Amino acid sequence: MKLDRRTLLVGSATLAFAPSAARAQGLSANPITIVVPFTPGTGIDILARAVGDRLRARWNQPVVIDNKPGASGNIGAQAVARATADGHTLLMTVNAFVMNPHLYKQVPYDPVANFAPIIEVATGDLVLVAHPSLNVADMRALVAAAKAADGKIDYASPGIGTPQHLAMELFKQKAGVSLNHVPYRGSAGAVQDVVAGHVKVMFMPVHTALPFARNGQVKVLAIGGAKRSPQAPDVPTLAEAGFPGAEVDLWYGMLAPSGTPPAAVAKLNAEVNEILREPALVEALRAQGLVAIGGTPADFAKLIAADLAKWGAVVKAANISAD
Repeated sequence: MKLDRRTLLVGSATLAFAPSAARAQGLSANPITIVVPFTPGTGIDILARAVGDRLRARWNQPVVIDNKPGASGNIGAQAVARATADGHTLLMTVNAFVMNPHLYKQVPYDPVANFAPIIEVATGDLVLVAHPSLNVADMRALVAAAKAADGKIDYASPGIGTPQHLAMELFKQKAGVSLNHVPYRGSAGAVQDVVAGHVKVMFMPVHTALPFARNGQVKVLAIGGAKRSPQAPDVPTLAEAGFPGAEVDLWYGMLAPSGTPPAAVAKLNAEVNEILREPALVEALRAQGLVAIGGTPADFAKLIAADLAKWGAVVKAANISAD
């Protein structure tokens, strides 16, 4: 998910510096490292830097962003799982974190046993789009076209096992239709081919899809999340369109190694919750199709457990493997 770095970081450098309160709350004055298991410049990287810059300013304490890309996020997650559990090494990740254990035969971490959830930072809406040449006005028409084509309609994704891929597989299972998966190596080629009409259907981030929709290059059929998107309030959710249980979005969250002191987890949770209430950050996220979430560590733990079970069932039913 491509986000605008300048927009998300705006205002972070102007926050007032204050004496650090971290030491008294279970954290030393040593640098805090936020591991991002994807490359610099990606959406999750920009989000981590936006939060990290604000933590640095609030505590007057070094915060380092450490990119450890590879294996769909597995390398970075493993590094944090094995790190010292003192609250100074954190993971900022996306919900591929709970999908990967079902997609790979060997995953070097357990998303529950090896981590202490801190906070769900943000969510990003996915929307289901179709090329106009498919001539479908809504979800019912798409399902009818898919059933008539009997698996001959192609859909794109950024790659096998990506959230967009699994989102479509979940929809297929709930709608009882067959669509042919065309995986790409990244989002750019997939989006380009859907817009050109070479592939007919795709789940896209809402902020990616809307400019093409305004130009008549794609038709936005439904919002993947449980609620309508603030950016597209007139577009129904999948549930509203008649497909409950097919809900999907992108969530981004922060975790620490298991065994991290509760005081450190509580301190980080409280600070990031306050950051997520900053109007400048909320608006910057909204412009990129993201909604600031926040909440308690228990809230995030519940989401992780639910999604781990949900995507495990989807992967098993679709017989998907990323190996």
